[in-house]
Amino acid sequence: MNTSSLLNESYDDTLSARNFPSVVETFKIVAPAALLIDRIITPIWYTIGIICNPIVAKIWLSQKMRKTNSSAIYLGSIAIVHFIFIFLHMLLELHLAWDVTTYNRPHVCEVFNFFYMTFQYLAPLLILGFTVERYIAVCHPFSKDKYCTVKRAFTTVIVLTILSLLLGSVQSYIWSYMEVRKICALRKGSHRFYLIWTWLSEMLIFVVVPVLALIFNILVIREIRILTRRDSYRGRHFSSNYQNNQTSTVTLLCVSFYLICTLLPATLVYSVQSLIPDGNPSHPFEQWPTDPGWRPYLTYFTIRKIVEEICFSNCACYIFVYYLTGAYFKKEVQDMFKQFSCKFIRKKKVIHSKTQEYTLVTSNGRDESVTLSL
Repeated sequence: MNTSSLLNESYDDTLSARNFPSVVETFKIVAPAALLIDRIITPIWYTIGIICNPIVAKIWLSQKMRKTNSSAIYLGSIAIVHFIFIFLHMLLELHLAWDVTTYNRPHVCEVFNFFYMTFQYLAPLLILGFTVERYIAVCHPFSKDKYCTVKRAFTTVIVLTILSLLLGSVQSYIWSYMEVRKICALRKGSHRFYLIWTWLSEMLIFVVVPVLALIFNILVIREIRILTRRDSYRGRHFSSNYQNNQTSTVTLLCVSFYLICTLLPATLVYSVQSLIPDGNPSHPFEQWPTDPGWRPYLTYFTIRKIVEEICFSNCACYIFVYYLTGAYFKKEVQDMFKQFSCKFIRKKKVIHSKTQEYTLVTSNGRDESVTLSL
């Protein structure tokens, strides 16, 4: 969901000879609040995601987890996808919010949009993957040993990655570097195809996938309630394995619901874009904020940016979901933090002792207040 669409949709091919201001200069005039959000809030998500996603991947993809927990393959893969996507998103933000030339180059434009959308497609598909797996484990326990295996999880991740690459490859045709404006824009003659493809692909990935995840989650919750009620009637004591399975299910349900709560609102505000009337693109940018034709669209664009910024947190904040709902994950994070703290303290002590040793050697027992002359 590229915020540069404000420019792509407002520029007209007949105006190509006009000297356009930069993206940042345009946003300063027509959408200053959106620019401010990009410059203040987005770096916070970047910082959290760049630090926390490698921690998440390290824990879930550890040798111990890979051997016994097929869901860990999905969760670790999602962390890697989010980590890569944050850097791709950073290239976009450097251009839109800071006027730095990043992907606005010949050939780089097509490659960037290909990978940008590929990783954006992949994360929801992976979450749907482990949601289906959890549904099988809970609602069809006799099929668990066949379908909920580490090997099958690896295979599913690979298949979903290939599917995302195929869907993302279409972006290489849609986008092209426009030499006249020095921007990455829709390829000439592809506007109609872009509208159709964007509607179909985004409805599939950002609406159908979350809705399917929601349906499977409801079925899982319903089955858990039935099993819990049945066991309580029989007075059955829960084993530690059962409790661990329940904890894992709660974690995965929270991750899945977090996706739904952050994906559907962003998709909704993006999908109503075509219903919002825009103004005449031939009017000077300086007049847009006061132009009755442009005012509704600019108000919508600012609201959309706020919603998208909140929803972007799902690329950075899953670590908090895991920490709050998973006892094993919480213990691993605490142990990792303790090890880091101990290493930092030991390193500091070593540096301090070497400094003292250096001072003793250089002084060599002399009174340092005495000045030697040659």
